[in-house]
Amino acid sequence: MSSNPIPAENSPTRYFDKKFGMEAAKILPGEYFATDKDVVLVTVLGSCVAACIRDVRVGVGGMNHFMLPRSERDPSSPVSMSARYGTFAMEILINQLIKMGGQRTSMEAKVFGGGNVLRGFTTNNIGESNADFVLEYLRNEGIRITAEDMLGVHPRKIYFFPRTGKVLVKKIRELHNHTIVERESEYNMRLRNVVVGGDVEMFK
Repeated sequence: MSSNPIPAENSPTRYFDKKFGMEAAKILPGEYFATDKDVVLVTVLGSCVAACIRDVRVGVGGMNHFMLPRSERDPSSPVSMSARYGTFAMEILINQLIKMGGQRTSMEAKVFGGGNVLRGFTTNNIGESNADFVLEYLRNEGIRITAEDMLGVHPRKIYFFPRTGKVLVKKIRELHNHTIVERESEYNMRLRNVVVGGDVEMFK
């Protein structure tokens, strides 16, 4: 099940993943997805952060993917009310899980991303800001963090299985093109211009 209050940004691509033999949803920047089905949620992260949150009691879980902790403009404006920003991305995913029967007291989170991959942002590291934000947010909400793989200089590909809580992480150490960096750089500019532990498995 996917909530869709912002249709332009919350309609992940669905496809059949032959590697795992199951339905998959690809989560892009500004998107999120929550489900009680046996599917795999997939995303690729550079400086962005994804939070994989699951209610261990009822087995619902979801993933978000955000680019900046919060809007640099008025935080109360409609522009800020978007899953592209961490403050709203976290709230909307948690609220969706609650609507599906989850409770904050039985939720756990695994967080990924925040790499320093965007050229020209070394003095104001977006990835580090994202990482600091999501860890602080979850601590304030009382949601236990059971695994994390953050910071560094390499993009990551994340596979999250909400029914079991399992996560696979692939570090992308060699880029034959600059798709990830270019996508995040372009996305970052658009945002600025709008009015491990747990059962995480590293693999190659």
